[in-house]
Amino acid sequence: MKLLSLACTMIVAGSPCLASAESLRCTGGMVSEGDSRLSVIYKCGQPHLADTYCAPVYYPGTLEVVPQPLASAIVPCQVVEAWLYERGPGNLMATVYLRSGVVQSISYGREPR
Repeated sequence: MKLLSLACTMIVAGSPCLASAESLRCTGGMVSEGDSRLSVIYKCGQPHLADTYCAPVYYPGTLEVVPQPLASAIVPCQVVEAWLYERGPGNLMATVYLRSGVVQSISYGREPR
């Protein structure tokens, strides 16, 4: 049993972390989840494109979206900002998603999502 426990510990310690947050390297430094809007602008400059939208509201404990007229009457809109950064030839575009002025996630792709 002790050998099995040691083997499991070695496998877990040697495997890469499955849940890793994305980060964005800019000329002014690294941007990652939890950074403020001001920090992103300071490190990366103004985005190439920016958009805002209301995030969908879900029923508690489910993945079902609350219909729009009902959702806006019960829960105020949660504004999400999407900032697109062109990173030059040969690099994927980076989209930084902010909620309440804080970076929530960063995604990469050939086209904006």
